[in-house]
Amino acid sequence: MFKFWFAIPFWQRVLGALVLGVLAGVALGEQATLFKPLGTLFINAIRMLVVPLVFFALINSITSLADQHKMQRLALKTVALFLATALVASLIGLTVGSLMQWGSDLQLTAVEVRERVIPPVSEVITSLIPTNPVEALAEAKVLQIIVFAVLFGIAINQVGEKAEPMKKLVNAGAEIMYAITRMVLQLTPFGVFGLMAWAVGSFGLATLLPLTKFIVAIYLACLLHMAIVYGGLVKLYGGMGWRAFFKAVLPAQLVAYSSASSYGTLPVSFKVATEDLKVSKNYASFVLPLGATINMDGCGGIFPAIAAIFIAHLYGIPLQTTDYLLIAGTATLASVGTAGVPGTAMVMLTVTLSVVGLPLEGIAFIAAVDRIVDMMRTATNVTGDLMVARVIGQQEGLLETDDAATNSAEPA
Repeated sequence: MFKFWFAIPFWQRVLGALVLGVLAGVALGEQATLFKPLGTLFINAIRMLVVPLVFFALINSITSLADQHKMQRLALKTVALFLATALVASLIGLTVGSLMQWGSDLQLTAVEVRERVIPPVSEVITSLIPTNPVEALAEAKVLQIIVFAVLFGIAINQVGEKAEPMKKLVNAGAEIMYAITRMVLQLTPFGVFGLMAWAVGSFGLATLLPLTKFIVAIYLACLLHMAIVYGGLVKLYGGMGWRAFFKAVLPAQLVAYSSASSYGTLPVSFKVATEDLKVSKNYASFVLPLGATINMDGCGGIFPAIAAIFIAHLYGIPLQTTDYLLIAGTATLASVGTAGVPGTAMVMLTVTLSVVGLPLEGIAFIAAVDRIVDMMRTATNVTGDLMVARVIGQQEGLLETDDAATNSAEPA
């Protein structure tokens, strides 16, 4: 039985679980929530991995890149590509949102929206440095962990031979976390089944009808962004056919879609990047945690742009050219500041709405379907992380095997 199970390709197991989960949710309705513990167990297991995996893997990647100039160049190129795709994502969101025929018969019932406090930019910057690294690790403050891990790795390189025992310890810790990750990933099909059955059973299909066009707009923009921008960049600069790329990243997309968490998908993303996209472990350990933190094309680029236009329509507020420019700029910056966990895109949306003077109460109209939308946003984010890993890996010679010729010869 186990041989038969493992003989099935991983992505097929995950895809089959997703389909079965949707069918179970439709057939059982609210009773499908009994499958939620399967998803909860999987999410807890994934979250268990995130902090130690990010900490050890990031330090290990930096200590392996002993050439500090090369590391700086990699970091700059990676962040630049993140920002470029974020800007394009916001423009695609504006285009789709502007072309949608929203109609005038939307009668939505507002849901309660809790007040959220948006910290000033100065506070966001100062909070990057952890006052207590142990506390940051305990509370899973991933951005602070990344900053501390980067400093720790750089310090190991600077100390040199005296720090060699610590370097070996970190390398061993990273390898141990990779092994635990492979164990947890075997739970992926069961977790995806439980999460999808619960989501479909809880939300249903009828309750989504008033917001169908909004959901369609988000999904359409995300699909266009993935197909045109990510597919095009991989084909042109990643040395890989777009069909091969999207087939390779499908398991990560499915986990991201069902869990709605970029951080939660990190273990699967790492597996896809290193085994299927052939990105070196060192660079994958650097780019994927960073991407899960600052590369948010779906949550911070596409979503605020479309949501702002949708809310403006609901309240009958016309938008000017300057408003669209402000939305694009704010959405791009928001994509860098949105944390890779479920739900925080709604927080960043308040920033975009405030900049263009739209009523924050409009968030209530889309809060009910945020989970459905968030799943697609997260799948887009994770796909972008993997695209950047492959493209920069190809350009910088950070692929484990030189399969560029084979992949680029594949029909697109």
